[in-house]
Amino acid sequence: MCSAEELEFPQQLFEYQCGFAASKTLFTACELGVFDLLHEVQEPLSAATIATRLSTTEDGMERLLDACVGLKLLKVDLRNNEGFYSNTDVSSMYLVKSSPRTLYYMIMFYSKILYKYYDLLPQAVREGKCQHERAFGISSKDLFKAIYRSEEDMLGFMYFMNSTWSICGKYVVQAIDLSEFNTIYDLGGCTGSLAKQLVSTYKESTVTIMDMPNVLQAAKKHFVTDEQQQIHFLEGDFFNDAIPEADLFILARILHDWTEDKCLKLLKKIYQSCKPGGGVLLVEVVLNDDRSGPLIGQLFSLNMLLQTEGKERTSSEYIKLLTESGFRDIEVKVTAKLYDAILGRK
Repeated sequence: MCSAEELEFPQQLFEYQCGFAASKTLFTACELGVFDLLHEVQEPLSAATIATRLSTTEDGMERLLDACVGLKLLKVDLRNNEGFYSNTDVSSMYLVKSSPRTLYYMIMFYSKILYKYYDLLPQAVREGKCQHERAFGISSKDLFKAIYRSEEDMLGFMYFMNSTWSICGKYVVQAIDLSEFNTIYDLGGCTGSLAKQLVSTYKESTVTIMDMPNVLQAAKKHFVTDEQQQIHFLEGDFFNDAIPEADLFILARILHDWTEDKCLKLLKKIYQSCKPGGGVLLVEVVLNDDRSGPLIGQLFSLNMLLQTEGKERTSSEYIKLLTESGFRDIEVKVTAKLYDAILGRK
């Protein structure tokens, strides 16, 4: 029950209705290069100096910087009533483009792609289908034409995926002991970031990334070094091409894109290629069975409605998919670190 104070003054609702403004403030500061500039100079700068360096108005920049201070993305030091701004530790680590743990590319994906979709949420809820055609003027069947409109867009998305697993990957590969699996296929493994976490944790394992040719070419050029000899590549479409035999198959953020029928089709295909005693590892945001949360998973499910045929699912729903595909001894591990792990065995 709400307290009398909460009913008297609905602070939570005021914060929610301004949530889009907070997001766009973050997006804009990243896009303009505010955090990168402050990282480069390594000293506090005035709004006037930042505006000059980034070719904006001083008034507009000062308002943006003050909003970033309110969001705890910047610090401000007043000198003779003039603000001098610097990055917070979190911004230095996650918002500077050159940082090894940067989330810049994820934020740009949200700003340039996903933000456009959310204006169409009422239509998506009414119609129960994704909004590609309205958002980008393309067929609603092809998510990746919206994402991979150019080589630059594709690479930006790949950096986004790379940053996701650079931060979250270790939690899912360590959530369940995978040391018994030597031959691993990461289907749709993109940049190899999760594969790197796997071979770092399980020294005896080899991981083959199966993905589309253009994705693997970019992965080998930008993300996976020659020294990482436990990581291999296989060009192919895992829905339509043969999947080689292996001990373990990984589907990381794959099933949430698709309908139950397509998920079952893929899982049954994997089951046929899985060695006896092997398994499949699903890496997804797992919703609570009582539908109470987590909030980020519920919001991600709206993302899926807007962009794909799929949705985020509960542990019971994933267990049902795996069981109907033939897998048994299903283990679910909620990491409390965004992405969770579900292992089914053959």
